[in-house]
Amino acid sequence: MTSKEIRASFLKYFERNGHRIVPSSPLVPHGDPTLLFTNAGMNQFKDTLLGKETREYRRATTAQKCMRVSGKHNDLENVGPSLRHHTFFEMLGNFSFGDYFRKEAIPFAWTLLTEEWKIPQDRLFVTVFRGESGIPRDDEAYDLWSKYLPLDRLRELGSDDNFWTMGDTGPCGRCSEIYFHRGAEVPCAEEAAGTGCRGVECSCDRYVEIWNNVFMEFDRQPDGTLNPLPALSIDTGMGLERVTAVLQGKLSNYDTDAFALLLDRIGELAGLSYPMTAIETQTVRLDVPAATDGPEAVNTSMRVVADHMRATTFLVADDVFPSNEGRGYVLRKIMRRAMRHGKRLGLERPLLHLLVDTVVDEYGQAYPELTAGRDRIRQKVLEEERRFDSLIASGLPRLDEVLSRAATQGGKVSGDEAFKLYDTYGLPRDFIEDMVESRRLTLDSEGFQQAMESQRKKARAGSKFVAPDVAVWKALEGKAEELARAGDSFQGYDATELETQIVGLFDTSHQEVESLKAGESGFIALSATPFYLESGGQVSDIGSISGAKGLAQVTGVLRGPDKWPRLHSVNVVSDVLKRRDFVIAHVTTEVRDATRRNHTATHLLHAALRSILGPEVKQKGSLVAPDRLRFDFLHSNPVTREQQIQIERLVNEQVMKNTPVQTESRNTEEAIAAGAMALFGEKYGAKVRVVSIPGFSQELCGGTHVRATGDIGPFLILSESGVAAGVRRIEAITGMHAVQWAQATRHSYEELLATIAEQKQLRAALEALRNAVFHIDTEGALAGLRGAVVSVSRLQEDSKRLGRELQQAKMKLAIPSGRLGVVGGVPTVSITGPVLVPEDGEDIGEGRKLVRLPVGDLDRESLRALVDSYRDRIKSGVVVLASHSDGKVSIVVGVTPDLTKRIPAGQVVKQLAPIVGGGGGGRPDFAEAGGKDASKIGEMLAASRGVIEKMLSSS
Repeated sequence: MTSKEIRASFLKYFERNGHRIVPSSPLVPHGDPTLLFTNAGMNQFKDTLLGKETREYRRATTAQKCMRVSGKHNDLENVGPSLRHHTFFEMLGNFSFGDYFRKEAIPFAWTLLTEEWKIPQDRLFVTVFRGESGIPRDDEAYDLWSKYLPLDRLRELGSDDNFWTMGDTGPCGRCSEIYFHRGAEVPCAEEAAGTGCRGVECSCDRYVEIWNNVFMEFDRQPDGTLNPLPALSIDTGMGLERVTAVLQGKLSNYDTDAFALLLDRIGELAGLSYPMTAIETQTVRLDVPAATDGPEAVNTSMRVVADHMRATTFLVADDVFPSNEGRGYVLRKIMRRAMRHGKRLGLERPLLHLLVDTVVDEYGQAYPELTAGRDRIRQKVLEEERRFDSLIASGLPRLDEVLSRAATQGGKVSGDEAFKLYDTYGLPRDFIEDMVESRRLTLDSEGFQQAMESQRKKARAGSKFVAPDVAVWKALEGKAEELARAGDSFQGYDATELETQIVGLFDTSHQEVESLKAGESGFIALSATPFYLESGGQVSDIGSISGAKGLAQVTGVLRGPDKWPRLHSVNVVSDVLKRRDFVIAHVTTEVRDATRRNHTATHLLHAALRSILGPEVKQKGSLVAPDRLRFDFLHSNPVTREQQIQIERLVNEQVMKNTPVQTESRNTEEAIAAGAMALFGEKYGAKVRVVSIPGFSQELCGGTHVRATGDIGPFLILSESGVAAGVRRIEAITGMHAVQWAQATRHSYEELLATIAEQKQLRAALEALRNAVFHIDTEGALAGLRGAVVSVSRLQEDSKRLGRELQQAKMKLAIPSGRLGVVGGVPTVSITGPVLVPEDGEDIGEGRKLVRLPVGDLDRESLRALVDSYRDRIKSGVVVLASHSDGKVSIVVGVTPDLTKRIPAGQVVKQLAPIVGGGGGGRPDFAEAGGKDASKIGEMLAASRGVIEKMLSSS
């Protein structure tokens, strides 16, 4: 069977056995701050296992995208040398949510492996939990497995192997792992060393784990306590790549069809083949660095590129982009490791983006988000390749500085400095080591490793996602059973005022109290509430809670522990409010109305963006507040002003139609199938609220909305900007805020136009423009605008012309004329007066020329132009110019292309700048420096010849 057939066979087998096939969740876990990436099939079912949510089904099966590059599940360093470790992989799994347990799960597994897939029974070994750390032995699993295989193939192991947990906290339980025995002919290092193979506990490739059946029983707390789960459940995980290797009779996952097309494409681009043999290495591509290290170096690099390109393609499809922090940092690390190994295969120019199509073609049918994002993924990979090449180019001069300094200070390269080149400037470690070796220097490897470990600790601390802190309320759960019974009853869709009852009161230290008095602050829980709790980007409501005597202002709403009512943050302004009081909860109508105008406008904006920019636009975040709305979305390029006008017009057209806004509760899968927009990666329950503007927008949304689009009023875009790689942001306003902004803007424009019109050259054009605009005369406005543009253009051209003439005049005055005399090795020059300069420079041997002179006060561009002019004139040589202004010195050094290796401009300027009390550097062909002592310019110019002649003689 092919890997695709194995995936389909697994899912269909469990579907026949009453399981719902559930699509893979994204690689970025939504709503789970404890995980960096999805690392197991059960991640998307975590809340179901914990009893926090219910689903329409109690049995499920998935093919789940997984990443293991952080925390306890970190396989990155093993990828390449290992034949079966990956950063990205697919996990097949079956799940039960309180429906069945060991007695059904174990027969399901055995039947699939031995009857469906025909794996020989005598090749299968099983492990169960032997009991450890107060957790009892798994007697039931042992007894069940003993019915299927002899006891000599049934082993008992400890917590490291047979107690599974997804992280430091959360669902966990004893587990049973299934191994496949490849055969005694597979080499074992421990056996070769004389200690003997340890079977399923050995690190050799004779035994490969293919399936883990986890019997979910506990919920691990932050202090390590194991609380029982609400229901006994099943979570299993089978690596598709590993089981494919077993079923196809391959020792390596990379020898299966899952990687064949990708490795073939890599080989095609690099002019190599996989796997490379010793004979091929002697005859093929000896120019490839990896090939000179032997065939396994080539094979390792090809495996790294193949694995990392799969991971890259899937991560970018799930909206993870390269950056310097969090998930983006991990992706950048993976991509650059692939690029480094690509260069070891001879792929010097950006080529890895060409592998994206191969990954998409192979996996697009199973994971449609790949096909939908093909162009965007390819573009992101290409951008990162170019950025990496640029970093290499920019990092080389810095590496050269470090190596040159080490050469003069004992020949040892600092580990801290080398790590900075690796971590900050992106230079690969092996590249740094090669350059160190070529200069006959040594690297402080221990210092480098210490710096790396320090950075790893910082990265681990920075990537440790922390759950929202509701721990302060946890201690009260047992004391406030009434709150749990009350639940969270939100009735704000239909009402902004509600008669309800206080069921819980807390002071600011979260202690339960019987009353809150005037002047006190705290939290109130209600049996039912009209107050919206911040969610989906929409901010919380504000308002008041009033009783027979007391009155409190509601300043916000927050979420307490699971199953509690929402908690209203209050300031009591009069008398007293007591527990069990009947009260009126009143939402400030003006604020609620403004908020829901912006929320419905956000839906219209989303639909308009997809209409104008294309269906690849996807929401990445939003803010819906009373005074404004903010919408973040995926889009590669800035939204042009013309596109913004189109989007703004399209939204306002929908507003003027005054279309009734429809809301309904629907089955989640049916709603999405009917075309309702859902946030990719968002977790939805079995039922969802669908908000529709018929014929234009349909989204899953729990927020509050207007009755009809006309209630929104005018819609205006205020700004468009970039907030991250590939993510754009639009901020907009509606209703009276839009009216007020337009009025203020009109007033400001009138004042500005009046001021500008005082300029005689613009008066007539701008007067026509102002009259046309405020009389809604489009043609007149355009004519006035054209006239203003013509007038401004003429002024700009005059200004540029005068600027050019001024610079030319300054250069003529700055450039000395005649010939340069030298007395005692020091040029006889006057800093302020003209000097004699040879037109073709001074002869410094081998037909090379040197031009060294002071010039007048010139800006940087003029100095650069003057250097270029002299380099063109002398053909081969060096130009050293010094300028001064207000006591400050500017030095520029230019070197012709034939001498940049022998006389790097950056090295010249570094030796000369200290003479005038400064410093600087630059490229081999051009460098700049500054200084403080203008009186030393003559001395510096005199010294330049000796510096340059020494470089020529030593190279």
